[in-house]
Amino acid sequence: MIDRVRRSISNILAVAYRESLVLRHDKGFLATVISQPIMMLLLFGGALSYTPADVPWAVLDRSASAESRRFVEDVYSTGYFLPPRTVRSYAEGRDLLRREDVLALVVVPKDFRRDIERGRPEVQLLVDGSDPITAARLLAYISQVAASFETGRPAPDRFGERAASPIDVRQRFWFNPTLRDRNFFLAVLAGMLLTNLCLSISALNIVGERESGTFEQTLSLPTSTLEIVLGKLLPLVIVGYVLLAMAIVGSGIVFGVWPQGSWLGLVLVTLPFVLASLAIGVFVSAIARNSAQAVFISVFFIMPSFVLSGVMYPYELMPPAVRALGAAFPLRWYQIALRRLVSRGAGIEDVLVPSLALLTIFAVLLGGIRWRLKPRLG
Repeated sequence: MIDRVRRSISNILAVAYRESLVLRHDKGFLATVISQPIMMLLLFGGALSYTPADVPWAVLDRSASAESRRFVEDVYSTGYFLPPRTVRSYAEGRDLLRREDVLALVVVPKDFRRDIERGRPEVQLLVDGSDPITAARLLAYISQVAASFETGRPAPDRFGERAASPIDVRQRFWFNPTLRDRNFFLAVLAGMLLTNLCLSISALNIVGERESGTFEQTLSLPTSTLEIVLGKLLPLVIVGYVLLAMAIVGSGIVFGVWPQGSWLGLVLVTLPFVLASLAIGVFVSAIARNSAQAVFISVFFIMPSFVLSGVMYPYELMPPAVRALGAAFPLRWYQIALRRLVSRGAGIEDVLVPSLALLTIFAVLLGGIRWRLKPRLG
């Protein structure tokens, strides 16, 4: 019995030693394992933060007084905001909010200076509430500035002393009035599910056939490389639409979160997103030597897609370099389209830019796939 146990342990150690030698010479596997923690460490430790920074906002200053300009300057000087965009009408400011060009709109009333003299100054604040955490923080920062604003007119406090009369901030949250967290996540649930599905399935497609020896038979057919790739992707596109329907209908029936915008726009923008996501998986499959490498490399794309796209963290608040890096992932543009269609009631014209960006990514990936999958028969 003891000899059998020793023999079993010896066999296990021998196999483990053999596999260790294989992994040690697998440079792609080692590079992926080492690069993933480094990348995530840099992102979560240095690049990303829930503290608002570089927040785009707009101002509708109907007062045009020295006091209103000083209040706007005080908000900007906090360091959390970009230079404000000046709008000329309420409708223009709402349009910027709807298109995600700004996250907050400050409206200074016409009688702001007179209200200061009367001791009852107030401003209106419209905040994009689709991200509850960011909306609450923006309200807190602007309210803090308003509470400490030096109006120049003292007002009596309850102890009979003299204190500054604070500005009353009349806030309103758009697109998510109750700041429910579920609305923020459910709006882009379809994007997260499709990203995971497309990259996972397509990453193992070609490399699996190459390992089994059937890919060479496919190359012997009178078809081009791109025709083979597109033929493999079309059935997966149908699967993607089924998953989209499950995510949208499930969110609507269970939680009451239905798309407020164009359903046709949702269907149209999903096609280039699914194609681009599947193309990433095919490209991974083309550069991977085996299935294990394909799995690890696909995870390398999935995790950064979730982090940098804006599905979990608002991309508007990211540093410029990180924001530019996230624009290379299809999920960035799809989540922009989803939030506009689901939360903001957008139409087809509002998702044209994300659709063109996704088509561009798909075209670039097709070029890379064609370069990597050149026929090598004969």
